[in-house]
Amino acid sequence: MSLTAHLQQLRRKHDALSVEVESAQRSPATDALHISQLKKQKLRLKEEIERLSANA
Repeated sequence: MSLTAHLQQLRRKHDALSVEVESAQRSPATDALHISQLKKQKLRLKEEIERLSANA
C-alpha cells in the first residue's frame, strides 16, 4: 500500500470516528468512558496522519 493510500485510509477512519463520537455524544445511553475511548482512538489516528504527512 502506498503512503498516499494509507493516509487516505487513515483519514477515512478518522472521519468515521468523528461521526461516531458525535452520535455517541447525542445519545444519552452512551457512557462517558466509551466516548472517551473513541476520542482517544481518533486522536491517535490524527497523530499518525500528522506524523506520516510530515515524513512524506
